[in-house]
Amino acid sequence: MNYASIDSVLLAPGQELRAPHSTGYRIKLLSQLLYRKFSDRLEPFGLTPFHWLVLCCLWQEDGLPTSGIGEKLQQVGGTLTGVLDRMEERGFVRRARDPADRRICRIWLTDSGKDLENVLPQIVADLHDETWAGVSAQEREQFSQLLNQAIANLT
Repeated sequence: MNYASIDSVLLAPGQELRAPHSTGYRIKLLSQLLYRKFSDRLEPFGLTPFHWLVLCCLWQEDGLPTSGIGEKLQQVGGTLTGVLDRMEERGFVRRARDPADRRICRIWLTDSGKDLENVLPQIVADLHDETWAGVSAQEREQFSQLLNQAIANLT
């Protein structure tokens, strides 16, 4: 099925709520396609899309506590701990106890992690351009606002 024209199909009542026509299904499909393409582009760096999210947090504020990263990404500790383990093994981050409170573990970028800020954003920009080809800036903004509203409705 050509997803670019899926809304132009004449549907029987209620069919718009069923896959492959439902909004939820198409959002899931878009998410899966983006994840797959982004994973392929990050693989040469030994990174995953989740690593990208952690790096973005640390590029904004290096030395965040693990719990701070989890809060920003709305992740539970166990999931984040494994991700940070792999990032540390690959030399992108290092952990250090907070000298003021030894219960807090802070995450710091290594030079390798900092260097990725010069490379990865262009990869993301290229994927963004590919994803939104043929969609105006105004339409992208409207889509973003609609997604934000739908998320707010469910949280």
